Amino acid sequence: MPRLMGLFDKLFSKKKPSELTPDLANEIRRSFEESAGDEEHFPSTIDPRIYHVKLIVDYFGDLGTGRALDIGCGKGRFARILKERNPEAEVAAMDLAVAMLRFADTNLERVAGSMLDLPFRSASFDAAYATESLEHAVDIERAVAEMCRVLKPGAKLVIIDKNAAHWGRLETPQWEKWFHDEELKKLLRRHCRQVESKPISYWEDVEPDGMFLAWLAVK
Repeated sequence: MPRLMGLFDKLFSKKKPSELTPDLANEIRRSFEESAGDEEHFPSTIDPRIYHVKLIVDYFGDLGTGRALDIGCGKGRFARILKERNPEAEVAAMDLAVAMLRFADTNLERVAGSMLDLPFRSASFDAAYATESLEHAVDIERAVAEMCRVLKPGAKLVIIDKNAAHWGRLETPQWEKWFHDEELKKLLRRHCRQVESKPISYWEDVEPDGMFLAWLAVK
């Protein structure tokens, strides 16, 4: 753990990068590989009543025998719930860190890869989502384009991330980016025919404080 904290101390002290260099890509990957052992901050389970999870499940609806993708799944906690709700569907859990994927359920399609170059064919998913993972992509425009590329026409996409209007409330690594509402809408509209957004809270009956936004799109 001291080694992990030392790494993050180093990362927090740097200026925000303007581009994803090979060195930075390796740094980001290494940080998440090491973070896999931190169950407190990177848990392997999640309460299905948390609205971040419920929103995704409800928005996708019955996936039947369709295919869904968790982009930047961490330990696959969201994907596990989605699979439980849709046992006939194929749910792929993709993450940059192999160490994270070792915690994901074996009934998921576990895939190591980058959201800047998703290792899937175009138009191969009926639904996809990214929960607090786009913020680590650095090249946001490319990541959004990749998310939309792998979706079939008419497929649904959910992005849940932090609101740039609340930047500074949390300590973050130097590469992390939070988003303004219209900023992501503009990128999504390049690829999707329907885009909307709303502030959300962890719990459905708690008024959102503006920290988290959910972008919902249909390709």
